[in-house]
Amino acid sequence: MKRFFNVLMIAIAGVIIVSCGNPKKMAKEADQVSVQCDPQVLEVVAGKIRTNVTVSFPEKFFHPKAIIEVVPAIVYNGGESLLDPIMFQGEKVTENYEVIPETGTSVSKNLEFDYVEGMEKCHLELRLTVIYKEERVPFAEPYRVADGANTTYMLVRKCGTPAYIPDSYKEIIPEQNEAQILYLINSATVRGSQLTTKDIKDFQKFLKSLKEDERRELVNTEIVAYASPDGKEDFNAELSQKRAKSATDAFNKKINNKKVAIETEISSRNVEEDWDGFSELVANSDIQDKELILRVLQMYSDPAVREKEIKNLSQVYTVLQKEILPALRRARFIANINFTNYSNEELLALVNENIEVLDEEALLRVASLLEDNNAKINVYQQAVNKYSSERGLVNLAVAYLAAGENGKAEATLAKVTETSCPYFIHAQGVLALRKGEFAVAENCFKKAGLKESNIDLAVIDILNGNYNEALAKVKGTNTFNEALANVLTNNLMAASKILGDCQCPCSNYLKAIIAARNGKVAQANEALAIATKEEAFAKRAENDIEFAKIR
Repeated sequence: MKRFFNVLMIAIAGVIIVSCGNPKKMAKEADQVSVQCDPQVLEVVAGKIRTNVTVSFPEKFFHPKAIIEVVPAIVYNGGESLLDPIMFQGEKVTENYEVIPETGTSVSKNLEFDYVEGMEKCHLELRLTVIYKEERVPFAEPYRVADGANTTYMLVRKCGTPAYIPDSYKEIIPEQNEAQILYLINSATVRGSQLTTKDIKDFQKFLKSLKEDERRELVNTEIVAYASPDGKEDFNAELSQKRAKSATDAFNKKINNKKVAIETEISSRNVEEDWDGFSELVANSDIQDKELILRVLQMYSDPAVREKEIKNLSQVYTVLQKEILPALRRARFIANINFTNYSNEELLALVNENIEVLDEEALLRVASLLEDNNAKINVYQQAVNKYSSERGLVNLAVAYLAAGENGKAEATLAKVTETSCPYFIHAQGVLALRKGEFAVAENCFKKAGLKESNIDLAVIDILNGNYNEALAKVKGTNTFNEALANVLTNNLMAASKILGDCQCPCSNYLKAIIAARNGKVAQANEALAIATKEEAFAKRAENDIEFAKIR
């Protein structure tokens, strides 16, 4: 009986050993563990590689007294990058790790690596080690779960968008030329002496000269008649109307006579009491109490009250009667002229023939017309040297940026005093973008608020992994970055349309990516053949995971 009992206990112990297994044997049964990765092709986004791995442990695999250490590793050309171990434990382990039951389970973990140059050609692997008591038993082979690291977003062009301050050049410049006649007090009669003054003769001479002036065109002539603000309002109203009529008659008969004879549209109007003219003449006079008079005008708006208060200043009023009021009994003849400025063709010719005649606005305009960047730089320098033009200075810096001369651009911007100018701030952002100071660049672009700034903010969005936001900012610009944003959001057809027939290396590299994603091997290789003529793209293509399926 005793022998039977001993045999029975040995048998039971054997069953227990078989059922519990040997923790160290877990490493030898690695094929029972499955590992999945999403995505299977790694992607770099904003300088990070983020992925999710799922490890599935089958039933009766995980020993209740064992611990498994999982070390995620990216192995690449030039090294490897390891994350902190992820620890799992059996149901009877007293540590504080995640418990894996004997019945088995699947565990998902998010992993994040910092991108390191060279990771374009890499693979992600999980290195597992069984820990039991004091022993560590590594799995024979790591689990290789993902390949490559897509860095297509790094193709983004970070040169920035030039933004020149627009000029204020006017193709048509309104001008005026005028003369006037004076009336005696309370009279609307035009005296003959008033029609032979130097003022009138010069006006007639100007009108006559318009016949030969190819750049000036007489639009119309205004005749404005006034009454001085002394006397009764109703009388002055009627008087100013009569003066408007007599002045118009005099213009038609005497001023625009046979010797002048220029066709013009005439309009006439009257100002009943010329308080504005009165105020201006007093302000510009040497009258001792002029501040007192001006204060009266500010205090009272009623014409009758104004006149009464000013007359109360008896000594001052005598001076006004003699020096101010006679000049307000008048009629003005105003010729409104349109001056036709230099055309674009004339401006371009003058740059080479006689640049000295161009004013600041003309220089800024002609610089914008020039296609040759060196010529543009020379004209902006002329504007700076001759007119100390702040706008010319900013635009000179932008022209240097367009030429890739960042040092000269930075030195030029340092001379600008109007640092609140949005175009200046945008140029500072472009410099920061080129230096890799992306936070500074982003702040500048947001502060500048130009349409070009919004386009360049898309660069920051792409670098930060915000591809849809970037696409919204560059939509319709028909630029490489718009095509790239479409690729990054998987709008491959839209990207192809934007790239069109462009034969530059960068565009063809992106065309090759699009073709490879569409499985068009021949088309991808044709585009790569053009792109890889540039050494940088040839080197990139060797390790680019985008072309793994066409190699």
